[in-house]
Amino acid sequence: MTESPFTHLDPAGSARMVDVTAKQPTVRAATASASVKVSPEVVGLLRSGEVPKGDVLAVARIAGIAAAKKTPDLLPLAHVIGVHGCTVDLDIVDAGVEITTTVRTADRTGVEMEALTAASVAALAIIDMVKGLDRAAHIENVVLLAKQGGRSGSWTREA
Repeated sequence: MTESPFTHLDPAGSARMVDVTAKQPTVRAATASASVKVSPEVVGLLRSGEVPKGDVLAVARIAGIAAAKKTPDLLPLAHVIGVHGCTVDLDIVDAGVEITTTVRTADRTGVEMEALTAASVAALAIIDMVKGLDRAAHIENVVLLAKQGGRSGSWTREA
């Protein structure tokens, strides 16, 4: 059998975890974003801090950080790596909440999935906190914005 051109498949076509044992640890970072769209009434409650369930932004921030550290538990082919830094920035805008996450490590593989997971779970936490107020609240545009480090170097999403 020939070697598969897909890194997560073995020559027989079965899923596998890529072996990164021989790679040297390097400093790496990734930034992702997500948007949570909510009604104008919920935006007002978020701005005033009067959401009945409590501090929505604090819950979302902690949920995002915890999620970054749990990524290999959620994605079966993701490597267990050290999450050495994670920020979850939340900005209340007229349409809802904009989320930006950055995850950093010094390890053998990147943290793109950790940054995307942090943004996704922070968004889910916001939905959980406001769903009783706005059944139409929803998540949009979970995207990787940039990555730094590793063999492939830096990459930034074009605007």
